[in-house]
Amino acid sequence: MNISIRKSTDTEITQLLQINRLAFNSEKEPELVYNLLHDKTAMPFVSLVAFCDEEMVGHILFTKCSFEGNPRSLSVYILAPVAIIPSFQKKGIGGMLIKEGHRILKEMGVDIVVVLGHMDYYPRYGYIPDAKSLGIKSTYSIPEEFKDAWMVHELKPMSLKSVKGRVVCANALNKEEYWRE
Repeated sequence: MNISIRKSTDTEITQLLQINRLAFNSEKEPELVYNLLHDKTAMPFVSLVAFCDEEMVGHILFTKCSFEGNPRSLSVYILAPVAIIPSFQKKGIGGMLIKEGHRILKEMGVDIVVVLGHMDYYPRYGYIPDAKSLGIKSTYSIPEEFKDAWMVHELKPMSLKSVKGRVVCANALNKEEYWRE
């Protein structure tokens, strides 16, 4: 399997939406991706695509966030969503997208990345479960039984030591419906 990853282009929006539609079997994620890609409060975002040979098989999106009431200006992004066409899932492509996204964000000077996601998946890529216990509150409250799904990844060493507060996401993601795992 020959996998390559690169930044997405504006002309690929239809393909990105189709990947998300197939991966999630839903219209919710494609709508979110479309809205985030057109939301000025999400910029600058990092949108990456994965190809197997010539076929686009995966997409990941990282969008800009901020901390409410945090005196220190940390750079924070949220990973939402990562999508892989079903026939290409469980082949490491999602992990490749996450790692490349982290590399790019680190080069951009981003301090931390947060995600609300599967508790068995994201810790493989350095995400720490129950970010709230570290002082990082989610945009909307998460039920106690899913507290470990709210995770954080430190890109810049020691960034987590000085961060406390509630994450404020882009307007398109700042809706309670997106905060249910």
